[in-house]
Amino acid sequence: MAAPKIEIVILNYNTKNILAQCLPSVVKNSVYPNTSIVVVDNASKDDSTDYVRTHFPEIELIEFSENYGFAGGYNKALEHRTADYFILLNSDAEPAENWLEPLIKLATNNAHFGAAQPKIIDYNNRTKFEYAGASGGYLDRYGFPFCRGRIFGNVEKDQGQYNKTQEVFWATGAALLVSAEAWKKAGGLDPDFFAHMEEIDLCWRMKTLGYSIFVCPESTVFHIGGATLSNQNPKKTYLNFRNSLLMLYKNLPNEAISKKIIQRKLFDGLAAMFFLMQGKPKHVIQIWKAHKYFEKHKSKFIQSKQRVPLETLSGVLPESLVFGYFFRGKKTWSDWYKNQ
Repeated sequence: MAAPKIEIVILNYNTKNILAQCLPSVVKNSVYPNTSIVVVDNASKDDSTDYVRTHFPEIELIEFSENYGFAGGYNKALEHRTADYFILLNSDAEPAENWLEPLIKLATNNAHFGAAQPKIIDYNNRTKFEYAGASGGYLDRYGFPFCRGRIFGNVEKDQGQYNKTQEVFWATGAALLVSAEAWKKAGGLDPDFFAHMEEIDLCWRMKTLGYSIFVCPESTVFHIGGATLSNQNPKKTYLNFRNSLLMLYKNLPNEAISKKIIQRKLFDGLAAMFFLMQGKPKHVIQIWKAHKYFEKHKSKFIQSKQRVPLETLSGVLPESLVFGYFFRGKKTWSDWYKNQ
């Protein structure tokens, strides 16, 4: 049987220095049958494209005339590609040796495979997980995302405690292996999200179509994180809160939407108070703007055709993550899922 066709697709926007830091390892560690690398440039204003052309002539380069964001950029780039599997890889990600084989083996051995991520380790502190994905993503019953290895701002050391390959709710967009079939049936990423939460929305849609999402810790990727927007950037706060509301609206059954949105508004109000106490009024304003946008534009967003109660899907915590974390001291995934 012929090896599946795999394309590693790296979206770039003004990150020439980061490409120079990470791309050599991507090329070196991605030698695998029927695998190619594509760099997609989102109208960078630095000399990213010149760097790729000069130093990596073997890499295919796609150049856009405008910035389509993370979601729109990948949608446009993959629209006419013919690979069996795509790997959406951040420009600030450095794969470890032999990272591809366990991922592809997992994909080809599961009939309902939708997507998977490697274990994501902090590039600058390789004893710790990295915020964006850690060792697999989950949601709580109110739609708050968390990971094996990272809950809110608490990022754990990697001591092998989450090395089991298993099904999760969502896989990180920092290093996302996705079936081309599942990608197309789910409709790709939502370009209106622009960036942040779009991979969770995609995984949710794939799960309701019957596909499975995995984490594969046998594969490791080192991620710098914050290359586009840092955690301190108020715009990131805006996108996270806005897109979280939109994701609930798109994927929850009609009868559950109103109640869940009201509950989320209460939680987001608490978050605004927390930012205020930290002396971050700009973030409070962004939360308000996110809710204002949601109320004004939610009807324009297409709801998933197949929607089921969130609690019926695998990878969902049937409790409140916020309450458990802040009031019961449950700071790690192991605190919630003992002996798993």
